[in-house]
Amino acid sequence: MSLSVLSLISLPASIQDEVRSVDPSVALTMAPGWYDGEIRETWPAFTTERYLGRRSRGHGTREERDALLAAARVVVIGFPFPLDIGARAPNLEWVHQRPAGASNLRRGDLWDAGVVVTSSRGRAHNLPIAEYAVAGILHFAKGLQVAETERAERRFRAPAYAPVQLAGKTVCVVGAGGIGREVGRLCAALGMRVVGTRRSPAPPSRGFVGIRGADGLHELLAESDFVVVCCQWTPETENLIGRDAFAAMKDGAALVNIARGEIVDEEALVAALAAGKIRGAALDVYVGEFDRAPDPRLWGDPRVLLTPHISAAADVSSHRGADLFVENLRRFVEGEPLENVIDWARGY
Repeated sequence: MSLSVLSLISLPASIQDEVRSVDPSVALTMAPGWYDGEIRETWPAFTTERYLGRRSRGHGTREERDALLAAARVVVIGFPFPLDIGARAPNLEWVHQRPAGASNLRRGDLWDAGVVVTSSRGRAHNLPIAEYAVAGILHFAKGLQVAETERAERRFRAPAYAPVQLAGKTVCVVGAGGIGREVGRLCAALGMRVVGTRRSPAPPSRGFVGIRGADGLHELLAESDFVVVCCQWTPETENLIGRDAFAAMKDGAALVNIARGEIVDEEALVAALAAGKIRGAALDVYVGEFDRAPDPRLWGDPRVLLTPHISAAADVSSHRGADLFVENLRRFVEGEPLENVIDWARGY
């Protein structure tokens, strides 16, 4: 029986060769960009303008695209993706998504739909994302947010920078998974004391002096000069960094969020900034980032560094999601358990 694999994303020629060599039954169809027209019709314009090529309007007829999905037992997707894959793929057994965050799938009909879905969690751009987190820490440690105000005023105010030395300072990594542990490793290399949280406590490693369970977050926030949010967005973590968390934070701490905007309660963040509770926030994500522009109160505050979800970008590709897909395809053919299967109840 043919194993029809449909990829809606570009795969390097070497990966395509590996996919086809897994088993003689594998029939790989490459269809990157084919569904872009449908995606433009069903996703917010704010998303499609950002993630799709300006001239990309899709390929083939609706009937041809339906036929590709109808034949597929395995589909590889990126972001954004067709929202009705499940309904149009009656033979579908497994979907692999290139992004690491499962929350991308809350749109569409794949969430908890009885189809096995795997993500690239732990195999994505861990290093460049961690470097971005360190850049956000340094931005506030050295008071660089002051420079933009000085440029506008054409006047230097050197004391306003209030720089601090990173060595010896404490950073709390909220979500010490693949990306979080890389953040910890880099921060430890700078001489920082690294603590973190996970869903459950874990042994110290990669520069961490301690990794507590979720119930230890507020205690760690009280001793941390910097807080880096790296956890998955789930019902348990939505607004995790809220009023109580900000109240628990050490005065003058700085926040970096490279995970999902919804993990930080933005009303609580605005209040913490207004009260001078925190030094500032570097946000590569914000609430509703796929639908609209950021909250003007955040975008207009010089103590907030806002970027358009670019922490994973780099001149060198470090994404290993395609390698994971090939490994999982071998397991799939052999009837073995797949790695990184999304647990819908847990949310990742």
